[in-house]
Amino acid sequence: MSYKIKSRIWIESDKSVFLGEGRVKLLKAIGETGSLSKAAKSLNLSYKKAWSLLDAVNKSAKRPVTTNHIGGKGGGGTELTDYGKSLIFTFDEINKNCWAFLDQQIEKFKLL
Repeated sequence: MSYKIKSRIWIESDKSVFLGEGRVKLLKAIGETGSLSKAAKSLNLSYKKAWSLLDAVNKSAKRPVTTNHIGGKGGGGTELTDYGKSLIFTFDEINKNCWAFLDQQIEKFKLL
């Protein structure tokens, strides 16, 4: 029989979620599309839900995670700041290290 440990990681700030898998997926989609509305559509989220998630991240962050560009001839957009990109990288590293740790821990069950 094969066992796996399942886990989800999120980071809280003052008892509210700062970053989690869904918020990081949204940030990645913003980075790929350059637009909150396109990112929301790619993740099958309503614009309102995506805006709410992004607003919560920006309010909890130490620095701005995204910058907005007002529409015009070329249209508006949303871009990740360098800080936002570093949050994604750090979260992914923590997640990867957690899964590696859990994989090591499940080895103990082979002895049972």
